[in-house]
Amino acid sequence: MATPALRMFRRLEGLFCVYKPSGVHWKLVRDTIETNLLKGLDAAPSQPLPQEVRFLAHPVSETEAPKGLSLSAASVPVLSKHPLVTGPEFQHVRVGVGHRLDAFSSGVLVLAVGNGNKALNDFYRTRVTRGYTLEGEFGTATDDFSHTGRVVERSTYGHITQDKMDRVLAMLEGANQKALLMYSNVDMRSQEAYEMAVHGLLGPEGKSQPIMTGLRCVHFQPPNFTLEVQCLNETQKYLRKVVHEIGLELRSTAACKGVRRTRDGPFTLQDALIHHHWTASDVTQAIRQYHSKKNQKYSHT
Repeated sequence: MATPALRMFRRLEGLFCVYKPSGVHWKLVRDTIETNLLKGLDAAPSQPLPQEVRFLAHPVSETEAPKGLSLSAASVPVLSKHPLVTGPEFQHVRVGVGHRLDAFSSGVLVLAVGNGNKALNDFYRTRVTRGYTLEGEFGTATDDFSHTGRVVERSTYGHITQDKMDRVLAMLEGANQKALLMYSNVDMRSQEAYEMAVHGLLGPEGKSQPIMTGLRCVHFQPPNFTLEVQCLNETQKYLRKVVHEIGLELRSTAACKGVRRTRDGPFTLQDALIHHHWTASDVTQAIRQYHSKKNQKYSHT
């Protein structure tokens, strides 16, 4: 019969996502969640100790000497099965990490527990896109494209307008759309290509260079601006470089002040657990909600 801890672990198996703060390494996030899940599993009620029959010796009467003993059968707990002897039922829980975020980025980080690790591998074999918001600032260029890097150039930005920005973004998006078609390995004149494009399944086969499938400016107040990006096969360093290149295209310079992932496939910021909710009970609920959404999606298709 399954123990309460084992039943709890089975409910924990699956995919969920958390909000990774900026300045925190993803390994620390994973290790913290592993520790919290173990604490939750160890706190589950323990099974009653099994009983065994033993013959216990006791005096025939209170007045008799110790030599006058009798034996009687008694049911006693098996102390070798006590948790203080055997230790916790779960001593390690493997938490898998999806598409990672570097230490200086924040946002949605997908994780997996138990058999969810296989689902995580299958999840990333599909052409899932990810969404980001990028905070940029005109006027400086740095050696690592971030606002904390070493400044290598300063420039003016008074000539940059929203219209000029939109034209540059449209040019970059068009170039990326051509790259998407090139890496898709599908005849663009075929019915297959048309149906894939309609259902949003057009994408590169396997690994390719980073590709932006969507790019727009949602806030423009020089020197600051905010971009929304949809992309495939990206890294956060690549996204910072995009901000840098936009500055160059506008005959200025720009550095990235922040990278935040807002979506990873079906997981969004609304699904992400913040630090105070990295507990076994909240993770269980998040996994249940993910399975419920997935089942609803399949029932409608």
